[in-house]
Amino acid sequence: MKKLLLAFALLAAAASGPARADSADYQAFGERAGLVKLMDDFMVRLVADPRTGPFFRDANQARIKAQLVDQFCVALGGPCEYKGADMKTAHADLKITKTDFNALVEELQHAMDAQGIAFTAQNHLLAKLAPLHRDIVNVK
Repeated sequence: MKKLLLAFALLAAAASGPARADSADYQAFGERAGLVKLMDDFMVRLVADPRTGPFFRDANQARIKAQLVDQFCVALGGPCEYKGADMKTAHADLKITKTDFNALVEELQHAMDAQGIAFTAQNHLLAKLAPLHRDIVNVK
């Protein structure tokens, strides 16, 4: 149950790397308030989706949302700091499948669409997150 939870809770850990996005992306997401709203919507979707729900229903959803706000804020060039583990370390003992990863990304896209986030800004974020696939997915 916790494998997908951790997978996404740390999904944006790439933000801890040296590359920073243009702050225009952070603004396109509505800055911190917009990210909070996005994560509220996203968590509802994750819980409701039968593919991801079992991983999130009994989780500390408030904590996950708070971490994701910070992680996405950094990834988008905002004035935040993420202090979590890197993807490979965080997922070393977990069994994350490509299907699990893709279900999360799909729900993120639905949430971003519902929040009216511009397609270009969505693509910038997804481009930053996509390389994490190789560190998160550890079951073929």
